[in-house]
Amino acid sequence: MQKNILIVGAGFSGAVIGRILAEAGHKISIIDGRSHIAGNCYSERDNETGVMVHTYGPHIFHTDNAEVWEYISQFTEMMPYTNRVKTTVNGQVFSLPINLHTINQFFKTTCNPEEARKLIEEKSDKSIVEPTTFEEQALRFVGRELYEAFFKGYTIKQWGMSPSELPASILKRLPVRFNYDDNYFNHKYQGMPKDGYTEIVEKILDHSNITTTLNTNFDHASRDEYDHVFFSGALDGFYNYELGRLGYRTLDFDMFRAEGDVQGCAVMNYGEQAVPYTRITEHKYFAPWEQHDKSICYREFSRKCEPNDIPYYPIRQVGEMALLDSYLDKAEKEDNITFIGRLGTYRYLDMDVTIAEALKTARVYLNSLETSTVMPVFTVQVR
Repeated sequence: MQKNILIVGAGFSGAVIGRILAEAGHKISIIDGRSHIAGNCYSERDNETGVMVHTYGPHIFHTDNAEVWEYISQFTEMMPYTNRVKTTVNGQVFSLPINLHTINQFFKTTCNPEEARKLIEEKSDKSIVEPTTFEEQALRFVGRELYEAFFKGYTIKQWGMSPSELPASILKRLPVRFNYDDNYFNHKYQGMPKDGYTEIVEKILDHSNITTTLNTNFDHASRDEYDHVFFSGALDGFYNYELGRLGYRTLDFDMFRAEGDVQGCAVMNYGEQAVPYTRITEHKYFAPWEQHDKSICYREFSRKCEPNDIPYYPIRQVGEMALLDSYLDKAEKEDNITFIGRLGTYRYLDMDVTIAEALKTARVYLNSLETSTVMPVFTVQVR
């Protein structure tokens, strides 16, 4: 039996769920409050330079999930792309993540891998046995010099708080490579869509059972018109922030254009706290298969998200988690709605995880119809 389904949000979460359910024969209405599809993955060509711009900051596709890679590849040609990040600090340019070249350059040595391991071990703070904060984790594994050069200032700018206030889990692994590999990611599949991310979402939404309406906000009064709602907006926003606002970081972008090349790479971080922006991105380098005489760049500034800002990174610190639990308690009492995506579950998600979770959520819903079971409010662990 065909279901009438509302999906709030035309980003990857909503589009993928909508497409799978549409292919299963259901009628899908997708709404989005913005004037465009694709959410924060939205990309468009800059008229003056011809460069494909990642409007809300760089999005580099990387995953070990073969199913997700194959799924997205149905809707675009994925071009080879390796993210090689540089950072300017102490009047020099270094490669990130910290690798053998970075170590040798920073300490003015010519260490081989084993010598570099010993050097870093000597630099590490062995008095910290069980690191509980980001700062302790970094000091324990790389020592004070590398921590202060590459982690401290950047982290303060990005998160608006000292690394001594952030949990150690942010630095899950030893952030050092003892070889010359400067590929920022370790994933099997890495690339960029040849014609940008907006085109992918456009093609996913191109189905006779899907109707997409932009510049349209969710109206609670319309819920009764649908058999089920998938909501990818902010969880606290769904409840009109009645318990308070969950904390996010947002980004401001200072755009500038130039002739030729500006910095010679896609991403240049600035690790020193004295430099107010976290990085400069030069967007033509995200499409190395294209040639452009002009360039368009963005300085990125991170700050606390205010009510009228676009939320980017959920903070998920202790105070936020208590508020989140209160909203989750309310949400779990709802019927015929499932909260999805980064905002709906208040979790930072890479694109591949977003797509994987959307695939799973759509299948859980179809299975709930087949088995006459209740569709859960959350299909992932959110607490």
